[in-house]
Amino acid sequence: MSTPENDQEGGPPAPHISLSVNTSPQARAKRRIAALMEEVEILKQDKATKQRKTTYYVSQGRAICRLVVLFIPIEDIVAENDWCCENGDDSSTLEQDHLQHGYIELVKVLPWFHDRLASLDLKESEDMLRKLRRGADSARGDDTATLKELVGSWVNTECHPSLLIRPNNKHGQGFVSDACGKLLCPVEWRWEDPVVRAGICDRTTAFIVSENSWPSFMYENSKVDATNLERGLFKSKLLVMGFKAIFTSPSSANEVDGDGDAADIIENDRRARRRLDQSKVKTCVASIIGMRKVTPRAIAYAACQIRFTLSSITSWRAVDGDFDYNTCWNNVVDFFEDSPGPAARLRVKELLEWWTQLDLMADVTIQMSVNVLAAQRQQMEDAAYFTN
Repeated sequence: MSTPENDQEGGPPAPHISLSVNTSPQARAKRRIAALMEEVEILKQDKATKQRKTTYYVSQGRAICRLVVLFIPIEDIVAENDWCCENGDDSSTLEQDHLQHGYIELVKVLPWFHDRLASLDLKESEDMLRKLRRGADSARGDDTATLKELVGSWVNTECHPSLLIRPNNKHGQGFVSDACGKLLCPVEWRWEDPVVRAGICDRTTAFIVSENSWPSFMYENSKVDATNLERGLFKSKLLVMGFKAIFTSPSSANEVDGDGDAADIIENDRRARRRLDQSKVKTCVASIIGMRKVTPRAIAYAACQIRFTLSSITSWRAVDGDFDYNTCWNNVVDFFEDSPGPAARLRVKELLEWWTQLDLMADVTIQMSVNVLAAQRQQMEDAAYFTN
């Protein structure tokens, strides 16, 4: 037996006695594999959770450009609301008012957003806003692709250009095209006047095309009453078609018939709906994003999309030459939301009722079980997501 004296004298160390209870190598390997599989399962769940968050935020973001703002970054809207909370809005500028109204609309469109944003830390909130923005950009691009062929076909059919519009080649559009140029021409000028046409194409200072002019395509039959510029505004057949293509379906846009007269458009649209009564019901974009009525911001979005489609630029940007799309969008929204008095508000109400008469939102279809179920599933998805 070893003693301290033996150790100090350089004797052999005492043997190590193991306390482990011997098990088979197979059993130990099985337990290690089980532990590793559990770790893999946890990693998979984390990945699935992150993927679910990404999918949810991106899908929710698709409503933002259509119903809230066209181009303004969501971060700017959130920052403006924070500024208003800290400083009040008594001394706000028009641009700040637009941003704040945008935040209010954002919370209406995404009711969960305000509380969710407050519960996240900085990194999480930045990630959420980035994914929402990705969804908005994706929706804008998809809608542009939808309108490209539709608008080109309409221009070729209705305007009979000498050189047909080719949807896949925008270089022949814009003011280079006589047909597109006439539709894009500001209403204060006559496109048929060679001086006007040359001035616009050459971008002379006397004929600058900017967001401060209403383009002809926004007017019923592209006809303008110089003494009453409000008459016929936002009642064009092309605008109605574009709106329906975006918010219901491209096939419903093709059912808009008539020569552009408001009464004809309404009656022809009703006849088209009766013809489609027996067709398969498909969930429309309006139902997916929770849109239950025609809104000024949706009309503004459709107008900007059509303006871009008629132009010669090939990719979305906020400014096209002298034309600012954000300001154009604000001009349309302000027409509806910032009326100068009760008489103007009444006319705006009647105009929105005119859009509603077109059955653009297909209220009956939205109440059918396919779309009701889609809405209910989305509500359950939202509830499940925020309880996790």
